[in-house]
Amino acid sequence: MTGVILAGGKSERMGKNKAFLEIDGQRMIDRTLATFNKTFDEIILVTNSPVEYLHLDSRIVTDIIPQKGALGGIFTGLFYASSRHIFVTACDMPFLNEGFINYMVSQSNDFDVVVPHPVDGLQPLHAIYSRRCSRHIENLIASNDLKIARFYSKVRIREITPSEMLSFDPKKVMFFNINTPEQLAECRKRGWFLTL
Repeated sequence: MTGVILAGGKSERMGKNKAFLEIDGQRMIDRTLATFNKTFDEIILVTNSPVEYLHLDSRIVTDIIPQKGALGGIFTGLFYASSRHIFVTACDMPFLNEGFINYMVSQSNDFDVVVPHPVDGLQPLHAIYSRRCSRHIENLIASNDLKIARFYSKVRIREITPSEMLSFDPKKVMFFNINTPEQLAECRKRGWFLTL
């Protein structure tokens, strides 16, 4: 399986590139790569500012169809991946859980999408997608409908339940993403990284 990191966001609310923000002295992009390197043989970083990431040890690609948000990033990851499935995450999720990702991978053989479904809703940017999703994603992009979960009803999907997640993430921080300076400050203040 290929690990795909989406780093194409404009970070307008943060005011700077979120991938390079530090949590406990480590940049978020480096935290993600450290987890991916333990799990995936191939890593692809999708970004519209590739020069910023040239120092990283991963394959860097840009969106095939620009300005289509995270859905376009998933489409691009599927296009370039050498694997039949990709695991996708955003670059602003600092608390990825290696064990949980491996559990998701173990569930993927018979499905086109494997996605966590905690009580607050689906997590499409912490999910597995198969090549079979590409044509459905392309159709959404063509109609400029960029809601990721819109095509889920057309494919074989495995939703990971809250009870399945509990042992991996008892403090429920696994899907926390950092979009604003306030969220970054909250993360640092609580010392969540110390609990992982």
